[in-house]
Amino acid sequence: MFQLHYNDQIFQTKEDFEGMDLELPAFAKAAFSFCEAWLSDKTYFSQQTSGSTGTPKTIEISREQMMESAKATGSFFKTNSNTKLLCCLNPEYIAGKMMLVRAMVWDCPIWLVEPHSNPFLDLPEVFLPDFVALVPLQVEEILNNPKTSPALKKVSNLIIGGAPISEGLKSRLIANGIPAWQTYGMTETVSHVALARIEEGETTYQTLAGVEIGQDERGAVWTKSLMSGQERIQTNDLVELKSSTSFIWLGRADFVINSGGLKLHSELLEKKSEALIAEFFPGCRYFFLGEKDEKLGERLVLLIEKTEPNEELAKLLQEKMRNVFGKFETPKKIYFIPSFVHTESGKINRDLTFKQLQI
Repeated sequence: MFQLHYNDQIFQTKEDFEGMDLELPAFAKAAFSFCEAWLSDKTYFSQQTSGSTGTPKTIEISREQMMESAKATGSFFKTNSNTKLLCCLNPEYIAGKMMLVRAMVWDCPIWLVEPHSNPFLDLPEVFLPDFVALVPLQVEEILNNPKTSPALKKVSNLIIGGAPISEGLKSRLIANGIPAWQTYGMTETVSHVALARIEEGETTYQTLAGVEIGQDERGAVWTKSLMSGQERIQTNDLVELKSSTSFIWLGRADFVINSGGLKLHSELLEKKSEALIAEFFPGCRYFFLGEKDEKLGERLVLLIEKTEPNEELAKLLQEKMRNVFGKFETPKKIYFIPSFVHTESGKINRDLTFKQLQI
């Protein structure tokens, strides 16, 4: 039976959610407002996209699309009315909204907590979710805390979205025997349309039932499904198709660096370099970018988030990368920047971050 648990109270009917907005923090207001609209049989919902298919914009998503998405996920994980859900992602965004939709479509209970870095700190002592969606940062924080890591290890199904997980986090999940899945999707596809089991070897995504996929001339994937209203959604995500229902994600087409005719996938380089960069700059975030160059067209550079530059260490890192990866995958220059710029949805805005160096 659908029940929203929040602050030791249970909300269930349309009437329960009415008139609550003024008494709630922003994330809870969004959740209550959405549940009231859904239980009032609203047919269309406005949602801001994150930019996976182009410039961020506001789109209309139908109730039917959301229901189809929830049904496909429920079928994949074999959920039922006894499945206990946790919503710890902001319901202003599609990932948080879809957790609420799943609870209402699956007719099962859901617990709502503040969407901060370690939401498991807010769980009632007697509650353990069966199904939860998290972003990589939340997974890291939960695992790093001895008070919360045991609970995560008992979750039946964990889905992780928002950004690809690091190789380090992947290894920790496997070592702890946590059944986890990396999601692939976007606002336009109404949450995920494919899932990849986090296990040893390549991360291969399998589409949900009824999802069609293909590629454009760039090698970027398109999807078509009931979740997208049978509209073909063209993305900027480069993939390697393994079959008509599976693929390996390579990175964003707009993040590809063309250096002297050689195409370098920045996000693949970031995963490949993770351990090496952590050796010299532990705990620092980083990303690769293409900087305009008269000779090469673009030259590979590395940006590291660090308040105090260390050029000596940077040179040692470049030398070691050259020995391990070769000259083509070694950044020509390493830049330091005190703080990365973020998008509204919390992702690193690479272009604006790089522009800060030019101010």
